[in-house]
Amino acid sequence: MNPNTERRFRAVEQSRTFQNIVATYDLKNKSVFDIGCSYGEFLIHFGKGSTGVTVTESEVAYGTEKGLDIRLGNIELDAFVLEQKYDVLFANNIFEHLYSPHHFLIKAKKFLKPDGIMILGVPCIPKVVSLTHLPKFRGSLAVEHINFFTRDTLTKTVERGGWKVKNVRGFHFKHSMIDGLLNPVYPHFYVVASMDHTFAYPERRLRELLGYVGIIDDIPR
Repeated sequence: MNPNTERRFRAVEQSRTFQNIVATYDLKNKSVFDIGCSYGEFLIHFGKGSTGVTVTESEVAYGTEKGLDIRLGNIELDAFVLEQKYDVLFANNIFEHLYSPHHFLIKAKKFLKPDGIMILGVPCIPKVVSLTHLPKFRGSLAVEHINFFTRDTLTKTVERGGWKVKNVRGFHFKHSMIDGLLNPVYPHFYVVASMDHTFAYPERRLRELLGYVGIIDDIPR
């Protein structure tokens, strides 16, 4: 086992934020699809029947050696197929890297049970923008990111992808009221959302999408 990678596992295990999420949504007893799961440092804490996916072969090999169900693939591609549906979709620190976040939000629904939830963790530019000059708050502006969000634009993006947003929190504290007070300075948020089963694009929007291969077949009408 690689000691550097094992440190990732220990860091997640000791993360108060992650443990608050696990406890709030009972993830130890839920089947979770961990999208962009890396080595499985989050996946190892989820319930029976949980699966991870990553685009990196070495991460699949490492997680498999630890007894985790990690698949090689990219859910953004039509070639990726997974028949199982899950109680929860979990995606942390990948949304800001995607070429098409909206397409991801549409396509991910295929893997979720009708009454399931999505937990999407994303670094965000804080309302107090000057904080981004401090090292702790620079993550949202990392050079490898191609999408940049505030808490408000992240929420709106998820809603326009056909989801009902239930919560947007930092989860650093157990109590949502305390979390709410710190919203202006949080550098990372978790959106918790369920599928909006009434969601459909208006006809005008459908006509605009006719030329986009790989999107038109996934969208609700």
